Amino acid sequence: MSLVLYFAPGSSSMAPHIMLYETGLPFEGRPMSFTQKDMQKPAYLAINPEGKVPTLLVDGRALTEVAGILFYLARRCPEAGMLPTDPEAEAQVVSWMSFVAATLHPARRQGEDHARRIYGLADARLGARDWAVGDRCSIADIHLFRLFWRFRGAIGAAPGDFPNLEAHYARMMARPAVQRAIAAESAIGYELP
Repeated sequence: MSLVLYFAPGSSSMAPHIMLYETGLPFEGRPMSFTQKDMQKPAYLAINPEGKVPTLLVDGRALTEVAGILFYLARRCPEAGMLPTDPEAEAQVVSWMSFVAATLHPARRQGEDHARRIYGLADARLGARDWAVGDRCSIADIHLFRLFWRFRGAIGAAPGDFPNLEAHYARMMARPAVQRAIAAESAIGYELP
């Protein structure tokens, strides 16, 4: 099996990047540049006509969207333990990922006050649990972490504003897969829009 991840450092594609390290699967990373408009070039649009990242090529077939890629990798590598096997817990992971994609991700576009309110909902939803679902890290945690990593400074969060998300962030930052993805992306450099 051949895996190629098209990603832009620090963008939403960081989540599948982390997950690839969690699985241990070999993959080729192809960094994309916002400033160079790589996602709008014909060669990339032939792979992903939406012109955004991430895209994961699986034996040459394109898989897009963070949640889809995370779910695929979790199912492909159950030994990584990133998706519960219990149907209700699995549904809770899907629920979290839907909340992250549809509610948390676009919140900042509606203003800082709205974003702070939505992050407050995420903080309350997480509660004092270590992980979003169950007693171990899952793909929902990776998706949640990436957004909090990106937006915690952008929404003007002071220490203690989101205590549950901050504790979750610290747990995620201790994971070797997160450290590897951040190191790889930092070495390339961030040019977030």
